[in-house]
Amino acid sequence: MSSGAAEDFRFRDIWLVAYGPSIVSAVGHGAMMPVLALRARDLGADVSVAAAIVAMLSVGMLLASLPSGALIARIGERRALMGAGFLDAAAMTLAATTESVAALAAAVLLSGVCWTLFLIARQGFMIDVVPATHRARAMSFLGGTYRVGVLVGPLIGAALIKVSDIASVFWLGAVSSICAGLLAGTMPDLGEAKRAAARQSGHLPVWTVIREHRRLLATLGSAVVILGMTRSLRMSLLPLWADHVGLSASTTSLIFAGAAAIDVALMWPGGWLMDTRGRRVVAVPVVLSMAVACLLLPLATSAVTIALVMALIAAGNGLGAGIVMTLGADSAPVDGRSQFLGAWRLCGDIGNTGGPLLVSAVAVVAPLATACLAVGVLGLAGSVWVGYWTGRVDRARAAEAIAEVSRPSR
Repeated sequence: MSSGAAEDFRFRDIWLVAYGPSIVSAVGHGAMMPVLALRARDLGADVSVAAAIVAMLSVGMLLASLPSGALIARIGERRALMGAGFLDAAAMTLAATTESVAALAAAVLLSGVCWTLFLIARQGFMIDVVPATHRARAMSFLGGTYRVGVLVGPLIGAALIKVSDIASVFWLGAVSSICAGLLAGTMPDLGEAKRAAARQSGHLPVWTVIREHRRLLATLGSAVVILGMTRSLRMSLLPLWADHVGLSASTTSLIFAGAAAIDVALMWPGGWLMDTRGRRVVAVPVVLSMAVACLLLPLATSAVTIALVMALIAAGNGLGAGIVMTLGADSAPVDGRSQFLGAWRLCGDIGNTGGPLLVSAVAVVAPLATACLAVGVLGLAGSVWVGYWTGRVDRARAAEAIAEVSRPSR
């Protein structure tokens, strides 16, 4: 299907091949994440080492961004998705069977690499099969598949642990990854002619693509860093504050579950808004909701008030499902697209990694309440920057649409 066939496009025609692999894979990852630290502890790791092993997932994603883009440019999205699925299954199998903390860390690192390869390949495939008029909704659904995994995966994992042990969750992850790879094998292999031509003329090096688009990556890319950073804060700052005011782990989990439901409910409206009203109308609330929530958090001293703050964050985050991938698809060049998407993914990963590090750095020298206020003020400033650059994207898209309409038909 051509990305230009807007009149004939229907999401149900691409649902299985476009979203099936992502949903299945996300369920496995969603089940694995809550018990990863516990698996490390069972193998003898202390608390700090267990935390470092959990962080290996983000490290793998960060390290794999640029190489993944280069690899996809050479082998195509379908082969990349299949390979990522099968390799991730091997990583999950190692995590389930190993008795070594070091081997578990290596497995988690490899899983992070596979997840980044998977995400970039999915994004490239969606650019090809979805018309630009429906792009944000398509990317919102794609972002929403991870949220589905976070909701469903832990429930299945908890049931497995009840009848077996923690290792069974990693076996679930391995089976999910294999199924995702097999589902990816049913999708069309697009872009073969382009890859054949590139093999003859030579693939564009990643650093050449980055150099050609360095201004875009430094401006709109920095806005993506801010988006990633603000969205990642909910996973670090909120649990710390909940613990600070004395909430139990079970109460905190319930608050996060409720927030996840809000998140999932708003992903379609957010995609529709981006397609019909522009990218800025969603991008700014994502950052602004987190900034305001951080400023309000020191006032939240009960489960109810913390839940209300978390609901505010979830509303912004849900509306922004797929915003980073949408902006990347809007900006990606025709030549060197996969390499560019790898660099774009790196911007998002820097933000995702930088958010928790920022909280840690401020909390080292100041009380947690001060860290909340400092992050909130930075978020307010960041919302202005994000609004400016996403507004430029909207104006460029509007000008392109006008030019398309005024272009004489042949």
